[in-house]
Amino acid sequence: MLSIIREKVISTQDELAANLQAGGMDVTQATISRDIKELGIIKVTTATGTQKYVPMERSGEVASGRLMKVFAEAVTQIDVAMNLVIIKTLPGMAQAGASALDSMRLPELAGCIAGDDTIFAACRTVEQAERLGRMLSQIALQQNDRLSSGQT
Repeated sequence: MLSIIREKVISTQDELAANLQAGGMDVTQATISRDIKELGIIKVTTATGTQKYVPMERSGEVASGRLMKVFAEAVTQIDVAMNLVIIKTLPGMAQAGASALDSMRLPELAGCIAGDDTIFAACRTVEQAERLGRMLSQIALQQNDRLSSGQT
């Protein structure tokens, strides 16, 4: 699965399933969803505005799925101001949220600075900041939807 998403632009679970089946694997939507979560695969918006699945980098021994949970659970608000994405978090959670953000290795992100409850994520352009803001909001919503439905 990881080699497919690294080699091809895969935008949907159906495309991923078709590629896996073409390689001789018998997969279902449920197994695809579970594997995406376990492998720490996320959907990102590309520079052209399309979406694709990418593997999220792991930081040390901490699984990317846990970092995504930390990020999603920490975030209370996301706002864009010029080329900055301002991410408000629960008190004391900005450092953990910034670590998770750094581990995502997103091309839009030039770098981030965290305080106690705020992360400043710098992008090179206003367009990248807007794209990053939308992407992070989507990641937080997707992760929180999983948590509220009992999928951890």
